[in-house]
Amino acid sequence: MSKDRTRTWFVEALRAARQKHAFDLWAWVVMPEHVHLLIWPRRSEYRIETILADLKRPVGQQAVAWLKENSPEFLDKLTVRNRKRTYRRFWQAGPGQDRNVVEPVVVHKIIDYIHNNPVRRGLVQRPEDWPWSSAGDWAGVEDVVVKVDRTVPRIQEFGT
Repeated sequence: MSKDRTRTWFVEALRAARQKHAFDLWAWVVMPEHVHLLIWPRRSEYRIETILADLKRPVGQQAVAWLKENSPEFLDKLTVRNRKRTYRRFWQAGPGQDRNVVEPVVVHKIIDYIHNNPVRRGLVQRPEDWPWSSAGDWAGVEDVVVKVDRTVPRIQEFGT
């Protein structure tokens, strides 16, 4: 249940960042310890670092606030101390693994990879059974947490 609380915080941050940064959301999944997103910025000028910060910062802040009130002994596990400062890190260090993808075939392979994460981990039998993912939306499930944008490029059939 506590994981659902954090997943809900992430979904709220995703909705807000989507509005603020004007990106199409093509696929997403929130796993027990990581997240995958496939987005398409609609603006010609954007900074992926800013988008990621607006996704991650509110979740980390909510987590720290919740821990202060409900489990202060756990805060030490999030505390980073170095010579310059002391701070709390909710997310793993590092920039993540973002890259630009423009080939429709690759886009569709990434969507499949994202959606099959919960199946590969043994969390569900079918991708659309994991509620913290866009797989259900793509499969036609009506009641989903976040709907995707249907702007994904189609794979062109050759020879037709």
